[in-house]
Amino acid sequence: MDGPAAQEQPAAESARSLRLKKRKQFLFLASRGRKAPVPGLVLQLFRRPDTDVARVGFTVTKKVGNSVVRNRVRRRLREVVRIVEADTPLNGLDLVLIGRSATINRPFTALVADFRKALALCQRDS
Repeated sequence: MDGPAAQEQPAAESARSLRLKKRKQFLFLASRGRKAPVPGLVLQLFRRPDTDVARVGFTVTKKVGNSVVRNRVRRRLREVVRIVEADTPLNGLDLVLIGRSATINRPFTALVADFRKALALCQRDS
């Protein structure tokens, strides 16, 4: 994949948020970050000193349901972040979205509104 197409791809990916995957990152956010529980999800937010792209992690406990349900909740939360990220700058933030049992049945527009409200709550406190 040499050539111009290979060089353009990293620039397109840089606009999107990165994923948090390590347990250490999740624990850091839980201890140091702001927390905003809303009906559809719980948001943990930490403002980094840099202005790099946002890093986002998702977690859903077994209390929510079996693996099929948990994966569906995770997909819904990823889509919510994708939609909000398109019109709201999230640079310099680490976010963890925790799925709740209400997340699966909540209307999608309400879920997007919940995420926006949680972002506003966390950013107001910091």
